[in-house]
Amino acid sequence: MFKKTRRKIVAAIMAVLVFLWVGTLGIIYGSSYYEVSNRNREMLNRHVELYMPEPLPDLWAAPDERRPDREGPHFEDTPAFQLSTFYSVAVSKEGKTLEVNNPHADVRGNEELEQIAREVIKEGKERGIKNNLIYRMEDKGGYILVAFMDNTIMRESMTTLFRYTVIFGGIVLVVLFFLAVYLARKIVEPLEESYQRQKQFISDAGHELKTPVAVVSANAELLSREIGGNQWLANIQYENERMGTLVGQLLELARTEQVAFQMEMIDMGRLTCGEALPFESVIFESGLTFRCQAADHLYVNGDGAKLRQLVSILLDNAVSHCKKGGEVSLTLKSERNQAVLSVANDGEEIPEKRQKQIFERFYRADEARDSEGKHYGLGLAIAKTIVTAHGGKIQVGWADGKVEFKVRLPLQK
Repeated sequence: MFKKTRRKIVAAIMAVLVFLWVGTLGIIYGSSYYEVSNRNREMLNRHVELYMPEPLPDLWAAPDERRPDREGPHFEDTPAFQLSTFYSVAVSKEGKTLEVNNPHADVRGNEELEQIAREVIKEGKERGIKNNLIYRMEDKGGYILVAFMDNTIMRESMTTLFRYTVIFGGIVLVVLFFLAVYLARKIVEPLEESYQRQKQFISDAGHELKTPVAVVSANAELLSREIGGNQWLANIQYENERMGTLVGQLLELARTEQVAFQMEMIDMGRLTCGEALPFESVIFESGLTFRCQAADHLYVNGDGAKLRQLVSILLDNAVSHCKKGGEVSLTLKSERNQAVLSVANDGEEIPEKRQKQIFERFYRADEARDSEGKHYGLGLAIAKTIVTAHGGKIQVGWADGKVEFKVRLPLQK
Protein backbone atom coordinates (compact mmCIF):
# COMPACT_ATOMS: atom_id res chain seq x y z
CA MET A 1 0.00 0.00 0.00
CA PHE A 2 2.70 2.47 0.99
CA LYS A 3 4.87 1.48 -1.96
CA LYS A 4 2.00 2.42 -4.24
CA THR A 5 1.58 5.71 -2.38
CA ARG A 6 5.29 6.48 -2.77
CA ARG A 7 5.10 5.71 -6.48
CA LYS A 8 2.12 8.02 -6.86
CA ILE A 9 3.94 10.84 -5.06
CA VAL A 10 7.05 10.37 -7.21
CA ALA A 11 4.89 10.24 -10.36
CA ALA A 12 3.08 13.44 -9.35
CA ILE A 13 6.31 15.30 -8.61
CA MET A 14 7.94 14.14 -11.84
CA ALA A 15 4.84 14.99 -13.87
CA VAL A 16 4.92 18.56 -12.56
CA LEU A 17 8.67 18.86 -13.18
CA VAL A 18 8.42 17.45 -16.71
CA PHE A 19 5.51 19.78 -17.46
CA LEU A 20 7.50 22.78 -16.23
CA TRP A 21 10.59 21.66 -18.08
CA VAL A 22 8.78 21.07 -21.37
CA GLY A 23 6.88 24.34 -20.98
CA THR A 24 10.04 26.30 -20.22
CA LEU A 25 11.91 24.63 -23.08
CA GLY A 26 9.05 25.37 -25.45
CA ILE A 27 8.89 29.03 -24.41
CA ILE A 28 12.67 29.53 -24.62
CA TYR A 29 13.05 27.69 -27.91
CA GLY A 30 9.92 29.19 -29.43
CA SER A 31 10.69 32.78 -28.42
CA SER A 32 14.34 32.43 -29.52
CA TYR A 33 13.34 30.95 -32.86
CA TYR A 34 10.73 33.65 -33.40
CA GLU A 35 13.12 36.46 -32.50
CA VAL A 36 15.96 35.16 -34.69
CA SER A 37 13.61 34.39 -37.60
CA ASN A 38 12.01 37.82 -37.34
CA ARG A 39 15.43 39.52 -37.30
CA ASN A 40 16.58 37.51 -40.32
CA ARG A 41 13.43 38.41 -42.25
CA GLU A 42 13.92 42.09 -41.46
CA MET A 43 17.52 41.90 -42.67
CA LEU A 44 16.36 40.13 -45.84
CA ASN A 45 13.74 42.84 -46.39
CA ARG A 46 16.44 45.48 -46.01
CA HIS A 47 18.59 43.59 -48.49
CA VAL A 48 15.70 43.67 -50.97
CA GLU A 49 15.29 47.39 -50.44
CA LEU A 50 19.00 48.01 -50.97
CA TYR A 51 19.22 45.79 -54.04
CA MET A 52 20.45 47.67 -57.13
CA PRO A 53 20.76 45.88 -60.48
CA GLU A 54 23.74 46.20 -62.80
CA PRO A 55 23.17 48.97 -65.38
CA LEU A 56 21.74 47.04 -68.32
CA PRO A 57 19.27 49.48 -69.94
CA ASP A 58 18.14 47.02 -72.60
CA LEU A 59 16.90 44.56 -70.03
CA TRP A 60 15.85 46.49 -66.96
CA ALA A 61 12.46 48.17 -67.01
CA ALA A 62 13.51 50.84 -64.55
CA PRO A 63 17.10 51.90 -65.40
CA ASP A 64 16.82 55.09 -63.31
CA GLU A 65 16.18 53.09 -60.13
CA ARG A 66 18.18 54.56 -57.28
CA ARG A 67 19.32 53.32 -53.91
CA PRO A 68 16.41 53.84 -51.46
CA ASP A 69 16.72 56.16 -48.55
CA ARG A 70 18.05 54.63 -45.41
CA GLU A 71 14.96 54.58 -43.23
CA GLY A 72 14.11 52.26 -40.40
CA PRO A 73 16.60 49.88 -38.81
CA HIS A 74 20.03 50.24 -40.39
CA PHE A 75 20.74 46.53 -40.54
CA GLU A 76 23.36 47.08 -43.20
CA ASP A 77 25.57 48.76 -40.57
CA THR A 78 25.38 45.90 -38.08
CA PRO A 79 27.88 43.02 -37.95
CA ALA A 80 25.00 40.53 -38.22
CA PHE A 81 23.93 42.04 -41.55
CA GLN A 82 27.44 42.31 -42.89
CA LEU A 83 28.31 38.72 -41.92
CA SER A 84 25.09 37.24 -43.29
CA THR A 85 25.03 35.55 -46.68
CA PHE A 86 22.51 36.91 -49.20
CA TYR A 87 21.71 35.61 -52.67
CA SER A 88 19.47 37.23 -55.24
CA VAL A 89 18.03 36.27 -58.60
CA ALA A 90 16.39 38.82 -60.92
CA VAL A 91 13.97 37.40 -63.47
CA SER A 92 12.21 39.33 -66.22
CA LYS A 93 8.46 39.23 -66.69
CA GLU A 94 9.05 36.94 -69.66
CA GLY A 95 10.89 34.48 -67.43
CA LYS A 96 14.44 35.32 -68.51
CA THR A 97 17.15 35.37 -65.85
CA LEU A 98 18.60 38.87 -65.76
CA GLU A 99 21.05 38.60 -62.94
CA VAL A 100 22.25 36.13 -60.30
CA ASN A 101 24.03 37.61 -57.30
CA ASN A 102 25.91 34.69 -55.75
CA PRO A 103 28.72 35.67 -53.37
CA HIS A 104 29.41 32.01 -52.47
CA ALA A 105 29.25 30.06 -55.70
CA ASP A 106 31.26 27.27 -54.11
CA VAL A 107 28.40 26.67 -51.61
CA ARG A 108 25.41 27.07 -53.90
CA GLY A 109 25.65 27.10 -57.67
CA ASN A 110 23.91 29.64 -59.88
CA GLU A 111 21.78 26.95 -61.47
CA GLU A 112 20.49 25.85 -58.04
CA LEU A 113 19.59 29.44 -57.14
CA GLU A 114 17.84 29.98 -60.49
CA GLN A 115 15.84 26.77 -60.08
CA ILE A 116 14.76 27.68 -56.55
CA ALA A 117 13.85 31.22 -57.69
CA ARG A 118 11.68 29.90 -60.52
CA GLU A 119 9.94 27.51 -58.08
CA VAL A 120 9.24 30.43 -55.76
CA ILE A 121 7.84 32.52 -58.62
CA LYS A 122 5.70 29.61 -59.77
CA GLU A 123 4.30 29.07 -56.27
CA GLY A 124 3.56 32.78 -55.94
CA LYS A 125 4.39 33.04 -52.23
CA GLU A 126 6.15 36.26 -51.29
CA ARG A 127 7.84 34.87 -48.16
CA GLY A 128 8.90 31.49 -46.90
CA ILE A 129 11.72 28.98 -46.50
CA LYS A 130 12.97 26.63 -49.19
CA ASN A 131 16.06 24.40 -49.18
CA ASN A 132 17.18 26.01 -45.92
CA LEU A 133 17.02 29.44 -47.51
CA ILE A 134 14.75 32.22 -46.27
CA TYR A 135 13.35 33.91 -49.37
CA ARG A 136 11.54 37.10 -50.25
CA MET A 137 9.95 37.72 -53.65
CA GLU A 138 9.15 41.26 -54.79
CA ASP A 139 7.93 42.77 -58.02
CA LYS A 140 10.33 45.58 -58.91
CA GLY A 141 8.31 46.84 -61.83
CA GLY A 142 10.20 45.63 -64.85
CA TYR A 143 11.46 42.46 -63.22
CA ILE A 144 10.87 40.11 -60.29
CA LEU A 145 13.50 39.88 -57.58
CA VAL A 146 13.85 36.74 -55.49
CA ALA A 147 16.27 37.31 -52.60
CA PHE A 148 17.58 34.61 -50.31
CA MET A 149 19.27 34.53 -46.96
CA ASP A 150 21.16 31.44 -45.82
CA ASN A 151 19.41 29.92 -42.82
CA THR A 152 22.04 27.27 -42.03
CA ILE A 153 23.71 29.09 -39.15
CA MET A 154 20.41 29.89 -37.46
CA ARG A 155 19.16 26.32 -37.86
CA GLU A 156 22.36 24.83 -36.47
CA SER A 157 22.36 27.32 -33.57
CA MET A 158 18.77 26.49 -32.68
CA THR A 159 19.47 22.76 -33.02
CA THR A 160 22.47 23.09 -30.71
CA LEU A 161 20.42 25.09 -28.22
CA PHE A 162 17.68 22.48 -28.26
CA ARG A 163 20.09 19.54 -28.00
CA TYR A 164 22.01 20.89 -25.02
CA THR A 165 18.83 22.02 -23.32
CA VAL A 166 17.43 18.50 -23.65
CA ILE A 167 20.68 16.88 -22.47
CA PHE A 168 21.17 19.07 -19.41
CA GLY A 169 17.43 19.09 -18.70
CA GLY A 170 17.41 15.29 -18.81
CA ILE A 171 20.35 15.13 -16.40
CA VAL A 172 18.59 17.51 -14.03
CA LEU A 173 15.38 15.43 -14.25
CA VAL A 174 17.30 12.28 -13.33
CA VAL A 175 18.77 14.04 -10.30
CA LEU A 176 15.34 15.38 -9.36
CA PHE A 177 13.87 11.89 -9.76
CA PHE A 178 16.12 10.53 -7.02
CA LEU A 179 15.33 13.60 -4.94
CA ALA A 180 11.60 12.94 -5.46
CA VAL A 181 12.07 9.32 -4.36
CA TYR A 182 13.83 10.53 -1.21
CA LEU A 183 11.11 13.12 -0.49
CA ALA A 184 8.34 10.59 -1.13
CA ARG A 185 9.97 8.22 1.35
CA LYS A 186 10.20 10.98 3.95
CA ILE A 187 6.59 12.05 3.35
CA VAL A 188 5.19 8.52 3.66
CA GLU A 189 7.43 7.44 6.51
CA PRO A 190 5.32 9.02 9.32
CA LEU A 191 2.15 7.56 7.80
CA GLU A 192 3.74 4.13 7.58
CA GLU A 193 4.90 4.31 11.19
CA SER A 194 1.41 5.38 12.28
CA TYR A 195 -0.13 2.52 10.31
CA GLN A 196 2.26 0.01 11.87
CA ARG A 197 1.42 1.33 15.34
CA GLN A 198 -2.29 1.01 14.51
CA LYS A 199 -1.85 -2.61 13.41
CA GLN A 200 0.14 -3.35 16.55
CA PHE A 201 -2.57 -1.72 18.67
CA ILE A 202 -5.28 -3.83 17.03
CA SER A 203 -3.26 -6.97 17.63
CA ASP A 204 -2.47 -6.07 21.25
CA ALA A 205 -6.04 -4.96 21.99
CA GLY A 206 -7.43 -8.17 20.52
CA HIS A 207 -5.19 -10.33 22.64
CA GLU A 208 -5.87 -8.28 25.78
CA LEU A 209 -9.64 -8.44 25.27
CA LYS A 210 -9.69 -12.13 24.42
CA THR A 211 -9.10 -13.27 28.01
CA PRO A 212 -11.73 -11.10 29.77
CA VAL A 213 -14.31 -11.97 27.10
CA ALA A 214 -13.65 -15.67 27.70
CA VAL A 215 -13.87 -15.19 31.48
CA VAL A 216 -17.16 -13.27 31.23
CA SER A 217 -18.59 -15.95 28.93
CA ALA A 218 -17.60 -18.78 31.29
CA ASN A 219 -18.94 -17.01 34.36
CA ALA A 220 -22.18 -16.09 32.62
CA GLU A 221 -22.66 -19.70 31.60
CA LEU A 222 -22.05 -20.92 35.17
CA LEU A 223 -24.37 -18.27 36.57
CA SER A 224 -27.15 -19.23 34.15
CA ARG A 225 -26.92 -22.80 35.42
CA GLU A 226 -27.26 -21.59 39.01
CA ILE A 227 -30.14 -19.14 38.66
CA GLY A 228 -31.75 -20.29 35.43
CA GLY A 229 -33.15 -17.96 32.78
CA ASN A 230 -32.73 -14.23 33.45
CA GLN A 231 -33.26 -11.22 31.16
CA TRP A 232 -30.24 -9.31 32.43
CA LEU A 233 -28.02 -12.35 32.22
CA ALA A 234 -29.23 -13.01 28.68
CA ASN A 235 -28.26 -9.43 27.72
CA ILE A 236 -24.79 -9.97 29.19
CA GLN A 237 -24.34 -13.19 27.25
CA TYR A 238 -25.58 -11.63 24.01
CA GLU A 239 -23.31 -8.58 24.20
CA ASN A 240 -20.37 -10.72 25.32
CA GLU A 241 -20.92 -12.94 22.28
CA ARG A 242 -20.87 -9.88 20.02
CA MET A 243 -17.71 -8.67 21.75
CA GLY A 244 -16.12 -12.09 21.22
CA THR A 245 -16.96 -11.95 17.51
CA LEU A 246 -15.41 -8.48 17.22
CA VAL A 247 -12.26 -9.56 19.07
CA GLY A 248 -11.99 -12.61 16.80
CA GLN A 249 -12.23 -10.42 13.69
CA LEU A 250 -9.64 -8.00 15.08
CA LEU A 251 -7.21 -10.86 15.69
CA GLU A 252 -7.92 -12.31 12.25
CA LEU A 253 -7.24 -8.94 10.62
CA ALA A 254 -3.96 -8.62 12.53
CA ARG A 255 -2.89 -12.14 11.54
CA THR A 256 -3.82 -11.56 7.90
CA GLU A 257 -1.70 -8.42 7.72
CA GLN A 258 1.31 -9.66 9.69
CA VAL A 259 1.67 -13.39 9.05
CA ALA A 260 3.34 -14.52 5.81
CA PHE A 261 1.05 -16.54 3.56
CA GLN A 262 1.93 -20.14 2.68
CA MET A 263 1.82 -20.06 -1.10
CA GLU A 264 1.19 -23.15 -3.21
CA MET A 265 -0.57 -24.17 -6.41
CA ILE A 266 -4.34 -24.03 -5.73
CA ASP A 267 -7.20 -25.30 -7.90
CA MET A 268 -9.44 -22.29 -7.49
CA GLY A 269 -12.47 -24.08 -8.96
CA ARG A 270 -12.44 -26.92 -6.40
CA LEU A 271 -11.71 -24.51 -3.56
CA THR A 272 -14.61 -22.22 -4.52
CA CYS A 273 -17.14 -25.05 -4.85
CA GLY A 274 -15.99 -26.62 -1.59
CA GLU A 275 -16.35 -23.38 0.34
CA ALA A 276 -19.73 -22.56 -1.25
CA LEU A 277 -21.26 -25.92 -0.30
CA PRO A 278 -21.90 -25.14 3.42
CA PHE A 279 -23.61 -21.88 2.46
CA GLU A 280 -26.34 -23.62 0.46
CA SER A 281 -28.28 -24.58 3.59
CA VAL A 282 -27.79 -21.15 5.15
CA ILE A 283 -29.01 -19.44 1.97
CA PHE A 284 -32.00 -21.80 1.74
CA GLU A 285 -33.00 -21.13 5.36
CA SER A 286 -32.78 -17.39 4.65
CA GLY A 287 -35.42 -17.73 1.93
CA LEU A 288 -32.94 -16.93 -0.85
CA THR A 289 -31.97 -18.72 -4.03
CA PHE A 290 -28.39 -19.67 -4.78
CA ARG A 291 -26.63 -20.11 -8.11
CA CYS A 292 -23.04 -21.35 -8.31
CA GLN A 293 -20.99 -21.83 -11.46
CA ALA A 294 -17.22 -22.37 -11.23
CA ALA A 295 -14.89 -23.30 -14.07
CA ASP A 296 -12.53 -26.24 -13.59
CA HIS A 297 -8.75 -26.31 -13.67
CA LEU A 298 -8.11 -22.65 -12.84
CA TYR A 299 -4.87 -22.67 -10.87
CA VAL A 300 -3.54 -19.78 -8.82
CA ASN A 301 -0.51 -19.42 -6.58
CA GLY A 302 -1.95 -18.76 -3.16
CA ASP A 303 -2.69 -19.67 0.43
CA GLY A 304 -5.58 -22.17 0.44
CA ALA A 305 -6.84 -21.24 3.91
CA LYS A 306 -6.85 -17.51 3.11
CA LEU A 307 -8.55 -18.00 -0.25
CA ARG A 308 -11.27 -20.10 1.39
CA GLN A 309 -11.70 -17.33 3.92
CA LEU A 310 -12.01 -14.85 1.05
CA VAL A 311 -14.82 -16.83 -0.57
CA SER A 312 -16.53 -17.24 2.81
CA ILE A 313 -16.37 -13.50 3.57
CA LEU A 314 -17.87 -12.54 0.21
CA LEU A 315 -20.66 -15.12 0.44
CA ASP A 316 -21.49 -14.17 4.03
CA ASN A 317 -21.60 -10.51 3.01
CA ALA A 318 -23.86 -11.31 0.05
CA VAL A 319 -26.30 -13.34 2.19
CA SER A 320 -26.41 -10.68 4.90
CA HIS A 321 -27.20 -7.85 2.48
CA CYS A 322 -29.40 -9.63 -0.05
CA LYS A 323 -33.00 -8.49 -0.43
CA LYS A 324 -35.68 -10.77 0.99
CA GLY A 325 -36.49 -13.49 -1.54
CA GLY A 326 -33.57 -12.42 -3.70
CA GLU A 327 -30.77 -14.37 -5.35
CA VAL A 328 -27.10 -14.87 -4.43
CA SER A 329 -24.81 -15.95 -7.27
CA LEU A 330 -21.20 -17.10 -7.31
CA THR A 331 -19.22 -17.49 -10.52
CA LEU A 332 -15.60 -18.29 -11.30
CA LYS A 333 -14.18 -17.98 -14.79
CA SER A 334 -11.00 -17.30 -16.72
CA GLU A 335 -10.53 -13.91 -18.31
CA ARG A 336 -7.31 -12.46 -19.77
CA ASN A 337 -4.96 -14.76 -17.83
CA GLN A 338 -6.85 -14.05 -14.63
CA ALA A 339 -9.18 -16.05 -12.42
CA VAL A 340 -12.24 -13.85 -11.96
CA LEU A 341 -14.35 -14.62 -8.88
CA SER A 342 -17.71 -12.84 -8.78
CA VAL A 343 -20.18 -12.84 -5.88
CA ALA A 344 -23.44 -10.94 -6.50
CA ASN A 345 -26.72 -10.43 -4.67
CA ASP A 346 -29.94 -8.50 -5.13
CA GLY A 347 -29.50 -5.30 -3.17
CA GLU A 348 -29.66 -1.54 -3.02
CA GLU A 349 -27.31 0.55 -5.12
CA ILE A 350 -24.05 1.50 -3.41
CA PRO A 351 -23.15 5.14 -4.23
CA GLU A 352 -19.83 5.63 -5.96
CA LYS A 353 -18.46 7.55 -2.97
CA ARG A 354 -19.20 4.59 -0.67
CA GLN A 355 -17.76 2.11 -3.15
CA LYS A 356 -14.34 3.64 -2.48
CA GLN A 357 -14.83 3.37 1.30
CA ILE A 358 -16.42 -0.04 1.57
CA PHE A 359 -13.09 -1.87 1.95
CA GLU A 360 -11.91 0.39 4.79
CA ARG A 361 -11.80 -0.92 8.34
CA PHE A 362 -14.93 -0.53 10.46
CA TYR A 363 -16.86 0.94 7.51
CA ARG A 364 -20.46 -0.21 7.17
CA ALA A 365 -22.61 0.90 4.26
CA ASP A 366 -25.82 0.39 6.26
CA GLU A 367 -25.18 1.06 9.94
CA ALA A 368 -28.87 0.82 10.90
CA ARG A 369 -29.11 -2.70 9.52
CA ASP A 370 -25.76 -3.95 10.83
CA SER A 371 -26.02 -2.51 14.33
CA GLU A 372 -27.99 -5.52 15.54
CA GLY A 373 -25.94 -8.13 13.73
CA LYS A 374 -22.38 -9.30 13.92
CA HIS A 375 -20.90 -7.19 11.10
CA TYR A 376 -18.35 -4.63 12.23
CA GLY A 377 -16.89 -3.48 8.93
CA LEU A 378 -13.82 -5.76 9.13
CA GLY A 379 -14.77 -8.61 6.78
CA LEU A 380 -14.26 -6.71 3.53
CA ALA A 381 -11.07 -5.13 4.91
CA ILE A 382 -9.75 -8.65 5.54
CA ALA A 383 -10.88 -9.70 2.05
CA LYS A 384 -9.01 -6.82 0.44
CA THR A 385 -5.87 -7.65 2.43
CA ILE A 386 -6.02 -11.28 1.22
CA VAL A 387 -6.54 -10.26 -2.41
CA THR A 388 -3.73 -7.69 -2.31
CA ALA A 389 -1.34 -10.24 -0.77
CA HIS A 390 -2.08 -12.55 -3.73
CA GLY A 391 -1.28 -9.81 -6.27
CA GLY A 392 -4.92 -9.38 -7.26
CA LYS A 393 -7.59 -6.70 -7.27
CA ILE A 394 -11.04 -6.48 -5.72
CA GLN A 395 -13.81 -4.09 -6.66
CA VAL A 396 -17.51 -3.56 -6.07
CA GLY A 397 -20.16 -2.45 -8.52
CA TRP A 398 -23.91 -2.23 -8.98
CA ALA A 399 -25.95 -2.95 -12.11
CA ASP A 400 -29.47 -4.16 -12.86
CA GLY A 401 -30.39 -4.25 -9.18
CA LYS A 402 -27.42 -6.44 -8.19
CA VAL A 403 -24.44 -5.65 -6.01
CA GLU A 404 -21.37 -7.47 -7.32
CA PHE A 405 -17.98 -8.02 -5.73
CA LYS A 406 -15.40 -9.04 -8.30
CA VAL A 407 -11.96 -10.45 -7.47
CA ARG A 408 -9.19 -10.86 -10.06
CA LEU A 409 -6.25 -13.17 -9.32
CA PRO A 410 -3.37 -13.97 -11.69
CA LEU A 411 -3.60 -17.45 -13.19
CA GLN A 412 -0.73 -19.93 -13.16
CA LYS A 413 -0.12 -21.96 -16.30
